Amino acid sequence: MSIDTDQGIRRFGRFNTLGTATLASRETRRFLNVWAQTVMAPLINAALFLLIFTIAIGPQRGNVMGVPFLHFLAPGLLMMTVIQQAFANTSSSLASAKVQGNIVDTLMAPLSPAEVLAGYVAGSVARGLIVAVVITIGVWLFLGVGLAHPVWALTYWVLGSIFMGSLGLIAGIYAQKFDQLAAITNFLVTPLAFLSGTFYSIDALPGFMQVMSHANPFFYLIDGARYGMIGVSDSSPVLGLGVALISCVVVVGLAWTWLRKGYRLKP
Repeated sequence: MSIDTDQGIRRFGRFNTLGTATLASRETRRFLNVWAQTVMAPLINAALFLLIFTIAIGPQRGNVMGVPFLHFLAPGLLMMTVIQQAFANTSSSLASAKVQGNIVDTLMAPLSPAEVLAGYVAGSVARGLIVAVVITIGVWLFLGVGLAHPVWALTYWVLGSIFMGSLGLIAGIYAQKFDQLAAITNFLVTPLAFLSGTFYSIDALPGFMQVMSHANPFFYLIDGARYGMIGVSDSSPVLGLGVALISCVVVVGLAWTWLRKGYRLKP
């Protein structure tokens, strides 16, 4: 009796491009099917923030870092929205698959941990970039704020989406139910996003709070995106780029490790 010695041999080369692209396409179609919730809602939320600050503060608010306050605020709101949407894309997708019991469909596919990670994160990057472009168009139309440094802006949008997409994957793996995922969002992601210089320059903070802000990777993402849009920032964009890259390596590495071990995924 002959034995099929080919069983268990990887037949897709060193990287399963087709499988990874299929997973990324699924993740992209998933949020595009509800585009009013995933694309238009963030735009409306950002517009409401700008409207509320305009009404509450009015023209008496002076310039911040040499630019009008609303021009300073818009890039921060944009980047905060991008990172929140990127986080939500992977965390909700994986948590839903675990709760509904269909995570096995992804685990049984001929995909390595790195390919699964790439597919999920690609969906987050797509969502983050679409949201960024939509809000940028809105800000340009209503405030006249364009892109002072387009390459820097795009770089930070992509890095922010990768960082938060990977962090969302970690949260989705860790959470066993939606309550745990909501706790991570409410007590970790949202506070770090709001306390990252979105609404203010950290120069206005006391010394110890400035130190705390510089330890927050969200600060560098928002500050770098602000530099890309209006050309001003609290810290060096090169330093921010280095911190963003290191942060991405850390969270991507942790997400890959958990996927490889099947942590909280396999029975």
